Amino acid sequence: MIIICDGASIFLFHFEEDFKMNNYTKNVVKIKHHDREIYGVSYMPENRGKFPIVIFSHGYNGTHADFAMNSEYLAEKGIGAFCFDFCGGSIHSNSDLKTTEMSIFTEKEDLSAVIDNLKEWQNVDEDNIFLFGGSQGGLVTALTAEDYKEDIKGILLLFPALGIPDNWTNRFPAKESIPDTVEFWGVSLGRVFFESIHGYHVFEHIGKFDKEVLIFHGDQDDIVALEYGEKALNCYANAKLEVFAGEGHGFSAAGNKRVAEMTYEFVMQNI
Repeated sequence: MIIICDGASIFLFHFEEDFKMNNYTKNVVKIKHHDREIYGVSYMPENRGKFPIVIFSHGYNGTHADFAMNSEYLAEKGIGAFCFDFCGGSIHSNSDLKTTEMSIFTEKEDLSAVIDNLKEWQNVDEDNIFLFGGSQGGLVTALTAEDYKEDIKGILLLFPALGIPDNWTNRFPAKESIPDTVEFWGVSLGRVFFESIHGYHVFEHIGKFDKEVLIFHGDQDDIVALEYGEKALNCYANAKLEVFAGEGHGFSAAGNKRVAEMTYEFVMQNI
């Protein structure tokens, strides 16, 4: 068990349930911060030394398992990976908080706590930490990267849902019209989710991250319009947009395999 105190918060994490694969080890990791606990899974190469690592952030109502394939692919090639459940981020989450307590900014706190902890791991190359976020996790990743410009080597965004604040502000133009709870796609969201992003202009809060950014987006995405990926491309100084023909919001097996391969290539090109 390791406890890290930064003067304001105490971060605690411990490892349990080691699973050895062919050439990497899969561990359950729990991280405490802000009086709540994050459940995560690490995939670390078995060789001695420090390794680059990619931190995966899932989308709305997702879990750490959404990026298990991507993580295994990286770990087998000598790159570490970490996936976790956002607190309150899913009805299937193993982390703390109710879904009605979650917001984009509690998720930003979660990702920040993960970064702060992983930087201290003896087998993590603290100079080569990468962030990968899908959909809502892509929004959270983009926002968080702005606070960690010195710590993060590059970011990958999979159909990032940068329009979430716009969408909900349009649905509830006045804060007074926001109900206490909203059922959306099988998940109960609380007032805090909507109030915290009401009138929030994402593109005023991202774009200062000046290292490499790779954006994946399908040209048939009917949840997050491709124009958000294109706008993000023009927002960053060093960004590339990879458009996947025929893919929607949630890629096919072939599309996901290509994303995994391109993630590995992105890391190798930037370490």
